[in-house]
Amino acid sequence: MRPTWHCLAAATAAAIGFGTVSAFAQAWEPTRPVQFIVPAGTGGGADTMARAIQGIIAKNNLMKQSVQVVNKSGGAGAEGFLDVKTSPGDPHKIIITLSNLFTTPLGTGVPFNWKDLTPVAMLALDEFVLWVPSDAPFKTAGEYLAAVKTGGNNKFKMGGTGSKQEDQIITVAVEKAAGAKLTYVPFGGGGEVATQLVGKHIDSTVNNPIEAVAHWRSGALKPLCVFDGARLPVTEKMTATMSWNDIPTCKESGLDVQYLMLRGIFTTPGATAAQVAFYVELLRKVREAPEWQQLMKDGAFNPKFMTGADFTAWLTTEDARHRDLMREAGFLAN
Repeated sequence: MRPTWHCLAAATAAAIGFGTVSAFAQAWEPTRPVQFIVPAGTGGGADTMARAIQGIIAKNNLMKQSVQVVNKSGGAGAEGFLDVKTSPGDPHKIIITLSNLFTTPLGTGVPFNWKDLTPVAMLALDEFVLWVPSDAPFKTAGEYLAAVKTGGNNKFKMGGTGSKQEDQIITVAVEKAAGAKLTYVPFGGGGEVATQLVGKHIDSTVNNPIEAVAHWRSGALKPLCVFDGARLPVTEKMTATMSWNDIPTCKESGLDVQYLMLRGIFTTPGATAAQVAFYVELLRKVREAPEWQQLMKDGAFNPKFMTGADFTAWLTTEDARHRDLMREAGFLAN
């Protein structure tokens, strides 16, 4: 006769197997393609990141269903936000957010608030850099600021994504530092902004690193400073002579302005804990991929990751901060 411990072991293994099957049965996963909404134009930072995530998921078979990126930039991103807000109970929609998550409802009065969505995760914080054409006469942000001061109101054109959003908030801060007005020219996305600067249709931009890095590498653009409290940590050379770390902070150069932008993921109202957990785990796997690590390096992102109560607390604080920034800039709709 077989020893009884063999029988017990077999019974235990069966129980464990049954428990595992039950756990998987109770977990949620998409049953049809997931629509990944970008509340901004093509070629910008949010679009670039969304398509990178889409590619990583497909390449590594991280999900049974496909991911479909859809750009809905109308109304400073309101089109995308309202689409998700008005799709309660449909967890097959997710959205990548900029800080227009805060600025769009404040600046337009559109009936939307970040609390109308279900937070999933902060993927990263994005930097802003002051860019000019490579043959611009100024070598530092201080020289640029002096040129704006001496040039007088509206002589210099600053390009940016949208109106009353992050780029224009920074532009207003630069204007205050210079004591002179810039002509702010809004475009549909960060990719278009960079192209306009390369063509010298504008004099400067405050694009995200990922939106202008290709033009920096090609020699068409040059960075003057980064709008952060410390230099960027990436020391690998991005051009023949410079790394992200070689770019001084704007404060170092006499332009005391700082701003970081959210790159976060949300889903529809009423999403269950299991649905949120699926996306959190999916994004954790995405962040482990070498392609993601390269994106973080190329775009000089702050790769901060946050979920749950910590993310909700951060969002609450940032919402209040952006209300103050928008009020100071005179951008509040009401």
